[in-house]
Amino acid sequence: MLKASQIRAARALLNWSQNELVEKSGLSLTTIRRMEDDKIGPERSSAGNVAAITKIIEEAGVTFLHEGDQTPGGAGVRISE
Repeated sequence: MLKASQIRAARALLNWSQNELVEKSGLSLTTIRRMEDDKIGPERSSAGNVAAITKIIEEAGVTFLHEGDQTPGGAGVRISE
């Protein structure tokens, strides 16, 4: 499951502002802010919104690491190889 902290970290790796993510994803600024809020997060977003964020970030070269993946340290993000 995608976490709010992963979205923020991915944006930081890409050096994107929230407004840039809005432009690239087609989602509203309110939606992005809610998805990045630890109290709300992507868990409360529609599957379509989560898919849109995931797709645009992965296409830009960032990989999401999920709990249980065979990488040490748990959930996170990294630059794709």
